[in-house]
Amino acid sequence: MARYTGPRAKKARALGEPIFGFQKAFERKKYAPGQHGNTRRKKQGSDYGVQLKEKQKAKYTYGVLERQFRNLFATAASKKGVTGEVLLQLLEARLDNTVFRLGIAPTRRAARQLVSHRHITVNGVITNVASCQLRSGDVIAVRGKSQGLEVVRDSVASNKAEVKKFGWLEWNADKMQGKFMAYPERENIPEKINEQLIVELYSK
Repeated sequence: MARYTGPRAKKARALGEPIFGFQKAFERKKYAPGQHGNTRRKKQGSDYGVQLKEKQKAKYTYGVLERQFRNLFATAASKKGVTGEVLLQLLEARLDNTVFRLGIAPTRRAARQLVSHRHITVNGVITNVASCQLRSGDVIAVRGKSQGLEVVRDSVASNKAEVKKFGWLEWNADKMQGKFMAYPERENIPEKINEQLIVELYSK
């Protein structure tokens, strides 16, 4: 399935957020890309432009395709609760995002690759669908033969403190497995996304 494979720092600069994680190129140039750099005047964006930018930010942050994102929004709109918050909860409940949050992979892109290469199990069953929606109580683990992978070992070792930030997840480093406890509350999701703008965009 097609994924964005273009220059990541350039895309992050266009959206104004380090959506792909820490990048030296983004830190050096925290302004929109273009011939004139940060010397040109900033134009006042239209309401539609601002809303679209916020949607693009969420889409690229979680590595979701346009059709997937639209389907997720439709699902969120059909559920009880605040649509924008439910949308972010559904994005957080994706398997690839949870593998990333648990520290098994250093980035969401790497997490998606681990899942698609059949290194991850959900409730003991090998799952290679990155968009798989997790439910409360689901156990996510690194497959036995895959626990010795260098990329997994290095990521787990460097993300011990990070996992504790996410109260909706539990992690057992000895067993190389974690548990998705519940959907996170909006205030606990660290991404800088204004979900209300996305709701306004799709509500037109």
